[in-house]
Amino acid sequence: MTDSVAATASTAYDAALKVIASVEPRIAEATRRELEDQRGSLKLIASENYASPAVLLTMGTWLSDKYAEGTVGHRFYAGCQNVDTVESLAAEHARELFGADYAYVQPHSGIDANLVAFWSILANRVETPALAKLGAKNVNELTEADWETLRGELGNQRLLGMSLDAGGHLTHGFRPNISGKMFHQQQYGTDPATGLLDYDAVAAKAREFKPLIMVAGYSAYPRRVNFAKMREIADEVGAVLMVDMAHFAGLVAGKVFTGDEDPIPFGHVVTTTTHKSLRGPRGGMVLAQKEFAADVDRGCPMVLGGPLSHVMAAKAVALAEARTDEFKAYAQNVADNAKTLADGFMSRGTKLVTDGTDNHLVLLDVSSYGLTGRQAESALLDAGVVTNRNSVPNDANGAWYTSGVRLGTPALTTRGFGKDEFDKVSELIVDVLSNTQPGVTKAGSPSKASYKLADGVADRVRAASAELLDANPLYPGLQLS
Repeated sequence: MTDSVAATASTAYDAALKVIASVEPRIAEATRRELEDQRGSLKLIASENYASPAVLLTMGTWLSDKYAEGTVGHRFYAGCQNVDTVESLAAEHARELFGADYAYVQPHSGIDANLVAFWSILANRVETPALAKLGAKNVNELTEADWETLRGELGNQRLLGMSLDAGGHLTHGFRPNISGKMFHQQQYGTDPATGLLDYDAVAAKAREFKPLIMVAGYSAYPRRVNFAKMREIADEVGAVLMVDMAHFAGLVAGKVFTGDEDPIPFGHVVTTTTHKSLRGPRGGMVLAQKEFAADVDRGCPMVLGGPLSHVMAAKAVALAEARTDEFKAYAQNVADNAKTLADGFMSRGTKLVTDGTDNHLVLLDVSSYGLTGRQAESALLDAGVVTNRNSVPNDANGAWYTSGVRLGTPALTTRGFGKDEFDKVSELIVDVLSNTQPGVTKAGSPSKASYKLADGVADRVRAASAELLDANPLYPGLQLS
């Protein structure tokens, strides 16, 4: 931020908080405290970032007050001309940024985007052919008996996704998630020896299972994916390739992932969030090839209700920011910093899943410290380091306690952290983990949750972190009275 922009933002936020405080001062105070907490901690959650003041301010407008179900030029409410402008601009920026045929910017979140994608694929590949067989042009012409036939078709489809412990996401077919209930699902994993994707094994699984949808993408896999190979596998078995790039969309936008590592040319349908590495507001988005555009465009009312017009506006601003050379430099720094972070851990004897990274995240296996992921996460938080526990392949501790901790570089890179700072971050984290002991239950058996951090460690790490944070302030120049 330039000095003039920072001064303007300071005035805007100060005034906004005063208006909020006039109605509910506790909300204003919690908002102030959140800024203080974010400024004072090492935020290493791979799915979090810091949106710009322009993005944040865009969400706090009267666009919030408008219902706009439907699509551009085809709304179920009158008076949506300005929402049409907002949605059109957001979609335009998305298409140009990613080189996509079609962009749908209405989803409220990543799971909403995935649901739109799933049902769009079902509509395209199952519903439309089924309607033709039943002699109907649309669902309104179906009898109840026809509906039973259609429901049977829609509810009997197969999905193949990456397993949760290998780095996939809940929405890729995990049983407790709606995706695992919608589909007859199976999962592919990674090579037990290396933790890397084995494309021959994925292909063999696909040939055996013959899914309608094959999902690629991840939330905790610290490597890049060859989407050209994934498309070859999908084409061989007649599957639709859906790519969830929610975590690494910023690296695609910033041209860090190109060629076979860019999912856009290969995914029939590509979903993403707009926060995380893309550094926008919390929300979702679907990009699609022409074949699926009309079906994706039915996201409302098929899956979604009223779009959040103020968030679509903020998406447009964030996507405009992502089309700059500055963002490209940022995206490259995210990847470079992740490699530095990984190298720092390995040089200090810490075990990493896949022995490194070539994207934005690092996955620690903290079992080498005798800890569960939950114990490590809690001890790090005591020291002002914000992370999240995460499963590792074949995790003996399950999805709740876990054996891993996931770290990401997007947020601290936004603050200006570089290679020297991230090497120091790895040193501080190792200091905490090396000085944490697992606790015991009341019955005296080993506990997966309780822990003991050695005296003085939290203060020592917080003091060292403060030096890094003070040198790289969050929203520099933004001052609240």
